[in-house]
Parts: sequence; structure tokens; C-alpha cells
Amino acid sequence: MLSRGIELAPHAAQSGAYDGLKLDQWISGFWPGMLWILYDLTGEERYKLAAWEWDIRMERHLLEDNHFHHDVGFQYLPTSVLKYKLTGDMDGRRRGLAAANFLAGRFNLAGQFLRAWNRDMTGWAIIDCMMNLSLLFWASEELQDPRFSQIACAHADTVIKHMIRGDGSTCHIAVFDPITGELLEHMGGQGFAQDSCWSRGNAWALYGMTNTYRYTKKEKYLHAAQQVAHHFLSSLREEMVPPWDFRVPNASGAPRDTSAASIAASGLLELAEVVQAEDATKYRSAAERILKSLSERYAAFDEPQHEGILRGGTGHKPAETNVNVSLIYGDYYYVEALAKLQGWKHRVF
Repeated sequence: MLSRGIELAPHAAQSGAYDGLKLDQWISGFWPGMLWILYDLTGEERYKLAAWEWDIRMERHLLEDNHFHHDVGFQYLPTSVLKYKLTGDMDGRRRGLAAANFLAGRFNLAGQFLRAWNRDMTGWAIIDCMMNLSLLFWASEELQDPRFSQIACAHADTVIKHMIRGDGSTCHIAVFDPITGELLEHMGGQGFAQDSCWSRGNAWALYGMTNTYRYTKKEKYLHAAQQVAHHFLSSLREEMVPPWDFRVPNASGAPRDTSAASIAASGLLELAEVVQAEDATKYRSAAERILKSLSERYAAFDEPQHEGILRGGTGHKPAETNVNVSLIYGDYYYVEALAKLQGWKHRVF
């Protein structure tokens, strides 16, 4: 992987090498994020050296290609911000704060949400963005400036109101009138249907709401995190790896999504850290069972020519792209969750 085009980020692997996306894409932070975690765990300089240049190149591509979007948290938390936390690099701090400022600039005041994507999607908000909120919370702490945290909480409140259902299931996309802030409709997005529950989106909400509680200590966010966690876990079968959508017809025969499982596992370990002992044991045990299933059923440890760690990821089933592949974000959250089980103390999100 490291010997290939330096301006591409690993994305998906069908059988062998990862394909690459440009460094302005949302997935660009996950490979260097794994390297930084390994550096922090082992102290081995080779991981630090391999990770160091990524955010420098990412910033250049972001500016040169003018591809600004809502997922700068996914990009700069595992790179610039973690680099700054581990090494004190002030350029990493600068890039992280610049990304936070950009993300805050996407806030729609009337609808109280962070705008997703670009072009004509002015009033769209997506469940994935719950994970980007950690960039705003970090910036608030770093600068002692509450405006970033206020925006993050406003978006989280909108997600609770309009994107998390009473049973803990979630929608992928909510569309608002960008002028009045009125909710217009929900859309299925990468899920099966408007009223279904895309499993990776459910995992984003679980983890993102847990992070929001960790930063704010406001009980409504913990309640939302537990509500979603209970839905996710109650929807799993014995295998502990979800179908790509929990409400797809014939879910038992549908493609799995190991990325949803690894995201949820890492989120559950985080949730276990902020609840009472009885609940903590429950969430940690569930995370361990998910990771055990991923390791025993989906890991490609015995395939030296395959660059991915986990098989069985589903990128975008409605578009029939990257189904039953390794996904860099699935691999990242698998590594992150295992690091937490090993006692890793730093946090990315």
C-alpha cells in the first residue's frame, strides 16, 4: 500500500490491493489514523514517519481542488488533530482548527443543522455527520470558545428530533427548507428505503451521540446513545454482524456490513466508559462479541496478498458499489476498537 501513488488514499479492496481515492475525499484520514494509533501503542518510529505527511498533502488537495464538504472531521481528527495530541505539532493544530472553522461555517441557523454535501443539496443533513461533531467539540476546548460546541449541540438536537425514531432506529437523510428550517422529508440515502434503517448510519448515531455526551455531560445525549445502541444490538442475530440495512426484506440473506459492526463496537466501548457498571459490562461484552465474530468470520489474516483487514463490508448497496469488500473505514474502526481493548487512552473522535 505504501509504495503506491502517494496522492491517493486507500478505500476499498475486492481481492488484493486497495483502490485509491483522491486525498480530498472523506475516507482519506483512516489509513494514517491507523498508523498514528499504532505509533501511540508501540512507540515505533516507522508508523510516525509513514503517517506524518498525510495531512500536509490532504490540506493541499482540499485547497487546490476546492472540494470542501462536511466530512472534515473524518479527515482531520485521525490526522492533524491526533498528530498534534501525540507530538505537539502546531501545524497539525492549525489544520485541525481550520477544518473546525470550515465545518462551523456549514451551519444552517434556521434549521439548526450542519449542511451535508454541496451542489443543490442546500437543506440536506445526514446521520454520518454525528461523527464530525467531535472536531467542533475539540476546537471549543482547544480555543476556549463555546461557539463550536454550541453548533455541535444544536446539530445533535436536530438529529434527536428528526433523525432518531422512537425505537432507536435512524434515517440516513433529512431534508429541510434551507430558508425556513422546516423539515420537508426523509430520504433513504444509502439505506433500503425512506423508513428503513441503514445499519452503518445506526452505528454512526450510536458512536456520535456517545461522543456528544462525553463532551457535554448532558443526559439527553446519553439517552439517545443508549436508545440507538439498544436498537442496534436487538437487531443483531447470533453472528453479531448486521445486514447492510436492518429492515431490508430477507435480511438473513442480505449482504452484511462489517464496517457497521466495527463502528458500533468502538462506539459501544466508548459508551461503556460513561455509564454505570452494570450497563458498562453489557455494552463492553456486546462489543467484544462483535469483534470476536469479525475476527473469526471476516478477518483476512491468512490472506497475505489481501491488503484489507475485514472482508464483508458494504459501501453503497443501492448503487451496487463496493459490496462484499474490505473498506478502509471498517478496518480503521476495527483497529481503533481493538486498541481500546488493549487499554489505549487517547481518543480520536
